[in-house]
Amino acid sequence: MNQDSQFSGNEDRSDTRPILIIPYMWIGDFVRNHTVVRVLKERWPNRPVDLLATSLCAPLVDYMPGVRQGIVWDLPRSRLAVARQFGLAKLLRERNYGTALVLPRTWKSAIAPTLAGIPERVGFVGEFRFGLINRWRWGEKRLPRFIDKNAALAQPDGAPLPPEWPVPQLRVPAEEIVRWRQANGLSAGAAVALAPGSVGVSKRWTYYPQAARLLIEQGLEVWVVGGPAEKGLAQEIVAAGGPGVRDLTGTDLRNGALAMAAAGVAISNDSGLMHIAAALGTPTMGIFGPTNPYLWAPLNGLAATVVQKKSVLSCQPCQSTICRMNDHRCMRNIAAPEVVAIAQRVLGEARTT
Repeated sequence: MNQDSQFSGNEDRSDTRPILIIPYMWIGDFVRNHTVVRVLKERWPNRPVDLLATSLCAPLVDYMPGVRQGIVWDLPRSRLAVARQFGLAKLLRERNYGTALVLPRTWKSAIAPTLAGIPERVGFVGEFRFGLINRWRWGEKRLPRFIDKNAALAQPDGAPLPPEWPVPQLRVPAEEIVRWRQANGLSAGAAVALAPGSVGVSKRWTYYPQAARLLIEQGLEVWVVGGPAEKGLAQEIVAAGGPGVRDLTGTDLRNGALAMAAAGVAISNDSGLMHIAAALGTPTMGIFGPTNPYLWAPLNGLAATVVQKKSVLSCQPCQSTICRMNDHRCMRNIAAPEVVAIAQRVLGEARTT
């Protein structure tokens, strides 16, 4: 196949045409897209990089170094929405993109860049996208991790994977954190942010209420962070921990990002908020049960990767969203005092650095 564009390695470093990334829109995946941005900026420092974003993920774009702007456009997951595709294509055409990186391998994700006439549309083979993707990449299934699949599209075709990818970065101005604390009536004291939600109940650690109570007894503030789906969990945690626990769940992801930026340590399931906290540089504890940390932990590294060690479970990691065997022991075998002890150590280490 002829690959005679700059994606073949014959690259024009003076090229200034903007690049559009069509990313996966789950929150954690959206954060990891920043690695793709950084690879592109290293490769083409003079080309602006934009991100397509849903209204949910759009606030994160403001904190991503190297991103010129977010193109906010919501497309339904379950149907084609032809009128919305044409509307997005019109918006993209006005921005004169030279290249689109289409990270999802779905047919639907490549429609708007094609209708917009973006000359280079880069993506992996998948879902019969012939005519929509015109710079094919092969070998996706041989790449071990999700980030390898995505960031490889930002490299020249056939380039070997680097030993390490650039890590995602989210940078929140310190004065914005101060204003957020004041607006929410929060002190400047040490706080632990708890993120009890996740996509799939099997990834949810069982003992957040007990951990909140123990943290409060140690004189720490506790914030519960999440979206509307976590409101019930937050109420349980507040009831267990008492008035020292604040429910900061809500509909605005910016609020969640600011909470994670302000916290002294974050304790999270394998979820989007875990990736946000790690990308912000907040010491982050990730609790893993049914998912594999090698595949799904943040590239930034975690202050602690918490997994159960009481027994060897043949089903772990199952990658399933619902536990179907062993009574969720991969999460229930992680005790609240164990997690709290690790959080205290992480906080102590953070104070001395």
